[in-house]
Amino acid sequence: MTNDLRRLSPATVRDALDADRRTDPTVVGVLLAAGTSSRFGVANKLLAEVDGEPLVRHAARTLRDARLSGLVAVLGCDAAAVRDALAQNEGDSEDFRFVTNPDYERGLSTSVRAGVDAAAEVGANAVVFLPGDMPGVDPETVDLLVDTHRADLADAVAASHDNRRGNPVLFDEQHFPALRAVRGDVGGKPVLLDADRGAVVETDDRGVRADVDTREDLDGRG
Repeated sequence: MTNDLRRLSPATVRDALDADRRTDPTVVGVLLAAGTSSRFGVANKLLAEVDGEPLVRHAARTLRDARLSGLVAVLGCDAAAVRDALAQNEGDSEDFRFVTNPDYERGLSTSVRAGVDAAAEVGANAVVFLPGDMPGVDPETVDLLVDTHRADLADAVAASHDNRRGNPVLFDEQHFPALRAVRGDVGGKPVLLDADRGAVVETDDRGVRADVDTREDLDGRG
């Protein structure tokens, strides 16, 4: 049975940090960039151009510009091309540890598992998942999730906009076994909903609800 997620505000997070309840966990960002783009058509949507550069680079930049301890990119479909897209300028790919998911066609859960394993190998106390098809998320939103965890307000927390849950999502290491156990074409949603201390934190970031699944989504941006 799933629990109702608590709703937190940025002010609540700030107050908890000011009260010196914070910890200093190692939080690793995981870019999920392995999917087949089945609804997008023949081309890989992560390589489609958005504002003059590949879609996937926008999500990668969000993680790079956030206050994270490390970065992992999970690749699968068109792995070489996606990696090249991430390395087009300014040595962008150097910040990421790349892992290839050979089972990506079996669903999103396989990429979640690969990301958790890679993050755990570098000593992560928590992970933040961001799909590669979400180009509009602010780095400050990632920082807010990290601060929510640092303030010990939640051990699983998703960003929300207009009271609608979205991405990214942070999970404490206590949920790594459950994330590894998820199967099929789902991510961490069932783990988040089952977490005793799960929460959503409201933001003014519309990007947390804006992914690109179809060409119409791409054409409608802006």
